[in-house]
Amino acid sequence: MSFSVHIGSRAEKGLKGIPAADLRRIFVAINAMSADPLSGDVIKLKGAETFRRRVGNYRIIFSIDFDRRLVAILDVQRRTSTTY
Repeated sequence: MSFSVHIGSRAEKGLKGIPAADLRRIFVAINAMSADPLSGDVIKLKGAETFRRRVGNYRIIFSIDFDRRLVAILDVQRRTSTTY
């Protein structure tokens, strides 16, 4: 069974302005998350029920609802010293 992937408004805003090559890699990772959201370079973030997936210099912040089989993309950010 696959997961539905929902991209939130903050994530949509984060995707604007990302170079096309990086954007393609990010969307490949997001599409792969519909099959298995925990595949790839994924870790659970401390203090919250959220995860992050690393895609090059970018981080996809997301949560998973296993009961509804839903992956909610909360944010997409370029990795800096203040990302987390």
